[in-house]
Amino acid sequence: MKIAVYGQNYAKESNQEAFNFLLTILLEHNVDVFVESGFLSKQTDSIQENSSVNLFNTLDDSFNLLISIGGDGTILRAITFVRDLGIPIVGINTGRLGFLATIQTDEISNALNEIFKGAYKISERSLLSVTTSPMNEDIENTNFALNEIAISRKNTTSMITVETHLNDEYLTSYWADGLILSTPTGSTGYSLSCGGPVITPDANNFVLTPIAPHNLSARPLIIPDNTSVKFKVDGREDQFLLSLDSRIITLPNSTKVIIKKADFVIRMVELIDESFLDTLRKKLLWGEDRRN
Repeated sequence: MKIAVYGQNYAKESNQEAFNFLLTILLEHNVDVFVESGFLSKQTDSIQENSSVNLFNTLDDSFNLLISIGGDGTILRAITFVRDLGIPIVGINTGRLGFLATIQTDEISNALNEIFKGAYKISERSLLSVTTSPMNEDIENTNFALNEIAISRKNTTSMITVETHLNDEYLTSYWADGLILSTPTGSTGYSLSCGGPVITPDANNFVLTPIAPHNLSARPLIIPDNTSVKFKVDGREDQFLLSLDSRIITLPNSTKVIIKKADFVIRMVELIDESFLDTLRKKLLWGEDRRN
């Protein structure tokens, strides 16, 4: 078995502990371990020199699994390596409770034992795919997002107008700080913070959520995921920001943005006794605990 390991911040103590323990478990199972080259710092030369550990810069379809160490944001970065290869992703959570990184550090051993026995299920997550007119090189190579694609103002306190079409039919022009188009996976992220609804991962929908709209009647809108969405921005500044999950680029207002459902999915590994609703309940209770 060939397994890739990805993380963003090895210097974080919890990430180091999780990685070292994970590596021990993987090597005990005699799997081929490949660690993303940018994850290991200069302090880990002894690990890099371990003949049982390899490094990777890109992935191919020979990999059986990718294990992400961090939080949901780390998984959002990991999908830029997985792309359309169909490699299942396991999320080990070293921070706050996540909706994607659901395996806690004290569960690593038991979780991996279950996974190696085949006692898991796959949750297929829809993505968004974006094109622009005129074409933009920064988007061309990595033009997809698992959580959301958002349009927002840049270098101004003034709101922007986002002219919006659904399947070439005019919907409205949102006057707001921006606009989010979210997948069901992303409905528990930025969209939720802006008043959007929670959507279960298996729903065939996307949601449009305005960011701080001027018109109080502007509300989140759930649309079928086979809808083609087009945006055109106007504002006092001649540029706006386009974000694909955590990746942000600047575009001129003359750019037209077209977003559709991507033609591939991300495959998230879930343990048999794990469910989205269970995670949702824990997340909501965790939020209540923080306020008390």
